[in-house]
Amino acid sequence: MKWTWDKSDAVLMCGMVSAVGAMAVSTLVSCSCWLLFILLWGVFAGIYIISAALEVSPEGRCVLVTGCDSGFGLALALHLNNLGFRVFAGCLLAESGGEGAKQLRQVKSGKLHVLQLDVTSPKQISAAVEQVKKIMPKGEMLWGVVNNAGYSTYGEVEWVPIDIFNKALQVNTVGLIAVTKAFLPLVRKAKGRVVTISSGLARMAAPMRSPYIVSKYAVEGFCDCLRYEMRAWGVKVSIIEPGNFIAATNIFTKKGIEDTAEIMWKQMSEEVKKDYGRSHFRARVDLMKKYANTGDTDLSPVLHAFTEGLVQRFPQVRYNPMNLYFRARLFVATHLPEWVYERLYIQ
Repeated sequence: MKWTWDKSDAVLMCGMVSAVGAMAVSTLVSCSCWLLFILLWGVFAGIYIISAALEVSPEGRCVLVTGCDSGFGLALALHLNNLGFRVFAGCLLAESGGEGAKQLRQVKSGKLHVLQLDVTSPKQISAAVEQVKKIMPKGEMLWGVVNNAGYSTYGEVEWVPIDIFNKALQVNTVGLIAVTKAFLPLVRKAKGRVVTISSGLARMAAPMRSPYIVSKYAVEGFCDCLRYEMRAWGVKVSIIEPGNFIAATNIFTKKGIEDTAEIMWKQMSEEVKKDYGRSHFRARVDLMKKYANTGDTDLSPVLHAFTEGLVQRFPQVRYNPMNLYFRARLFVATHLPEWVYERLYIQ
């Protein structure tokens, strides 16, 4: 078991609960509050650590991963294959010469299967379900669906064309829901897992990212509802909320940022152009270019979170693979008054 910030948070929470319990008991019974606190903390933390270390075997279990053309999806498909899972890697460009699909097909493994899968295409989703049923050997089960496919963009609300908002919602939310619904009967039979990538920005919004953030807030709500509904079926639903991994995934490039800026400026009304001004617009675009070079370059924290969501017997509801800066920012955003978060982080 790899130790993570999430596990540290859980052990600290055990300590807080133990402190409250020790104080409550010590007021009713004459005993040492400190001794009871240490005893309770040790017991609760020990139970948590043991439960977090319990895992299922990949043997006989299959996992579907969407968005395997690059980034997290590509790396995760290879990682899960190495662990022993049968992996169905959905790629947008599987039939169009995509580099990710080519790399996956070069792997010498009988348990790694590349599927053509555009999550916005009902036809391709249905075809993928049939392929999985056909390929999956008798005695194996679809243990997990990993919703990883995504689309990211930027821009202030008045700058972004409505079709870009629609695209973000179609890929990040509606397509995700469609894939989940299509494969859920198979996952229910296996009492398996649905693991979905969201974002740290789904719990702490920021300017210039509204299309992306709107879609990710919706993903969080969908996964929460699904988790409640799937309890009766024994299916566990987890959300991955990464910090900034732009430098590792290349989800933003300088060329892509410039192309988006050109589209936004051309489609902006003359009134909006005049009110905001070209200089302000360019300053925000340049800021986005700087942002594109930031973030963690190591994908392993996210891959580990995905893996734990699939193999832990008692998976977390939310995994937060992010550095200390983003963990502190998330805490401020979710536990302190709004004005504190805005004063500290919103420019």
